[in-house]
Order: sequence, then C-alpha cells, then structure tokens
Amino acid sequence: MTLIWFLPLFLLFLMIGLPVFFGLLAAPGIVLLFNGQERDLTLLYRNLYNGMDSFPLMAIPFFMLAGELMNRGGITLRLVEFSQALMGHLRGGLAQVNILSSILFAGLSGSAVADTSALGSMLIPAMENEGYTRRFAAAVTAASSVIGPIIPPSGIMIIYAYVMGESVAALFLAGIVPGILVGVGLMVTVRLLADRYELPAARRVVFDNPQIGRVEYFFSFVLLRLNLGLLFAQFIPLGAEPTSAGRWLAFGGGVLLAHGLLLALRRMVSPEFRIVSKRAVLPLQTPVLILGGILAGVFTPTEAAAVAVAYALLVSLGLLRSMRLKDLPEVFTRAGLTSAVVLLLVGAAMSFKTVVSLSHAPEVLADFILTLTENPLILLFLINLLLFVVGMFLDAGPAIIILGPILGPVFTDLGIDSVHFAIIMCVNLTVGLATPPMGLVLFVAAAVSREKVTTIARAILPFLAIEIAVIFLITFVPAISMTIPRLTGFAN
Repeated sequence: MTLIWFLPLFLLFLMIGLPVFFGLLAAPGIVLLFNGQERDLTLLYRNLYNGMDSFPLMAIPFFMLAGELMNRGGITLRLVEFSQALMGHLRGGLAQVNILSSILFAGLSGSAVADTSALGSMLIPAMENEGYTRRFAAAVTAASSVIGPIIPPSGIMIIYAYVMGESVAALFLAGIVPGILVGVGLMVTVRLLADRYELPAARRVVFDNPQIGRVEYFFSFVLLRLNLGLLFAQFIPLGAEPTSAGRWLAFGGGVLLAHGLLLALRRMVSPEFRIVSKRAVLPLQTPVLILGGILAGVFTPTEAAAVAVAYALLVSLGLLRSMRLKDLPEVFTRAGLTSAVVLLLVGAAMSFKTVVSLSHAPEVLADFILTLTENPLILLFLINLLLFVVGMFLDAGPAIIILGPILGPVFTDLGIDSVHFAIIMCVNLTVGLATPPMGLVLFVAAAVSREKVTTIARAILPFLAIEIAVIFLITFVPAISMTIPRLTGFAN
C-alpha cells in the first residue's frame, strides 16, 4: 500500500462522519501500520504534541480569551450601539448594523464562530423584532461573521504563518482591505435586497439617554486625540533623516490638528451620538494596540495577544467595571475549551503533514497541476474552485495546514507572491465556513437562531455570491491585498 492512500482514506472517514481530529490521525496511522512503518507511526503521534508546542501558536488562546473577556464585559454591546448610531438611518439598517458590527468585532476576536455566537445572540432576536425573517437575520449574521478571520487579528493567519514560515505582520496587513471589501460588498447586497424583500424601513436607534462615566470619558477624550494625532503625523514631511525632536513636533502638531477636527465634528452631531461614539473608543483601541505594537516592533504577535488580554481585563474589570472577578472562571473555561479544540486540530494536522511529506504528495500534485496548464492565472482560478470545495467540508485551520505546504510552493515557483497566495487561501477557506453543506458558522447560526440549517443555507446564497466575487477580485488584482504590506515594508 503506497502512502498516497492516506488521502482517500481520510476523505472516507470524513464522509462517514468521523470527527476531523480522529480522521487526521487515523488515516495516515492505518496506512503506516499496513506498510510496516512502525517508526514513522511513532513519529506521527509524537508530532501531535510537537505541533501544539509552539510559541507563535500561543497567540490563538490569548486572542480567544481576549474576545471572551470583551464579550462578557459588555464591550460587544458598545460596538453594536456605535454601529446602530452610524448605520441605523439606512434602509434595512439593522442588517447593515449586523455587518458593520462584524467588521468592528473582527478586530477583537479574529474568530468567525465567536462573531456568530456573540453578535448573533444579540442581533438575530433584535432583527426579528424589527420585522426581518429569522432565516434572513441568521443568514446575514453567518455571512458577515467570515470577516472575523480576515481582518486582523486572525487565528487562521497565525496558523498559516506558523506552517509556511511567513510574517504574521505581513499577513495581518494584507487582510485589512480584503476584509473591508467583503463587508462593503455585503452592505451593498443588503441595500439591493432591501426593496425586493421589503426589508424594514430605516430607523436610527440611538439609545435613550446613554451614559458615560468620568474616567471612561477622560480616556476616550485622550485616546481619540492621540490616535488621530499619530495618524496625521505620518503625513507631515520630516526629511530623509528626521530627528527625535522633529518627530515629537510632528506628533504634537498632529494632536492639535486632531483636536481641532474633533471640535468641528462635535458641533455637527447630537449629544447622544457623541456619547455612543465615545463609549466605543476603548473597545476599538484593541486592534490599534495589537497592530500598532506589532508594526512598531514593540512586541511579537504572541506578546500582542497577551497584551490584548491584559487590556481587556483592565477595561472590563477596572475602567468600565462591567465584569466581576467571579465571572472569570467561566470566561477562562469557555476560552480554554475553544482553544483546546483549535490546538488539537493543529497538532493532528501537523502529524498529518508528516505523512504528506513522506508520501511525496506535494510533488505528485504539483506535477499533475502543471500538466493542466502553466498559465498562473488559469491555475489560480482552478485552485480557487478546489479551495472553495474543500472549505465546504473541512475547517479552515486543518485545511491550511494540509494544503498550504502542498500548494504554496507550486504557486511561489510560478511567480505568485507568497503573501498574496496566503491571503487567497485564507479568505477562500474562511468563506467556506459559511458555505453549505458543512459550513461551521451555519450550524452556529442555526443554534443561536433556532432556525433550520437548510433554510439559512438558501437565504445566504446572495451573500455567498458576493463573497466569491471578492475572492476572485483579490485573486486577480494583487494590489488589493499587497499594497499595505508593501507600503509598510513587510512585503517586497
């Protein structure tokens, strides 16, 4: 029995309903056992632990814990309030709020499942009360939740970087524009469907008499000006070799400019809108802290994840006092169980990868692909179809670990930038999380909404069409994903 038989055996296990974790270990294990390769069999199961014993992978449980802390501390609700204040005046406004909330929440958790669970439990009942059908509300939630792993921080991008030796910062930066593009595409789709499906009329809901404490008001006031000041300072010309004094002067000028701009905007909006916006500043500081620290070289992605947890604790327990110490055991338990599932899959997939290397499957597949055509554009089209089908049945993390080492080198040799291919693969497999018949977030949305998976699957089709269009757009227009990494020096 040749080692290549582990692939059809693995697919057979998936078809009969064996959990992915056991299939990843059993399929190559059985083939090695029949081949009499007991030494390689021992290596296979040893790699289960070695695959999880990694400093970069520690970022995943930390980011999941940060998301749980934010959600339990009521920070997710503040993002929903802010989205409602911004988008509530549009036709189908609550559906737009759902999508915008997913974009904002993506900067906190990096998980599609966390997005569906946290936002769906709030917004699906609210949309149903406003007159939306339950299946439409669940479909919007599931479709928009795939933005979570695309906009940084992203768990699957950390996994890809770990497996393929890529820069986490480069992948994070490359995901910003594609993630926003998916969100904008979904918003446009909702607007086009608003009249056809008679979505509820626009109604801006700014919560009556919103309150903000003095401490939170002070920090929101300062952080807004510091963040905008730092952004404006980047556009002030300082010459080829700026001095430290010049940088501080530029930063001070940026802060003054930000203060003047915010005072001008203050006169244009209602007091309620200002308070709702200020209440969203502390949560939205999380992605700024994570990305800013990584790009400035202050800390690694794993350290950034730990900083995000510390910040979430500080905000929830100290500044907002929206969570108590007795809530922490449940939060840690939920984050631990979720992280355990992900890390076990990663460990099993790394063991699976060992047999992939021994079987020479990458070389066989590369030769087969090149017999079809040597045109990289046609190959990218075909690989997108393959990834889309794989994403229907397999979770994004294991799929990346299994297919990344096989497909990545093939396309790099054809002249495709490795970061560009990484984003194509991550976005495609992420969209697969919301694709029938086995999309994970479809089942989460069904559980939250108490709606059948089949009815949600039918309602989600227009949104999937837009997401597939975005996948092909970022595939054939590399500048969409590569411009920011190149401008910041994280990609060639």
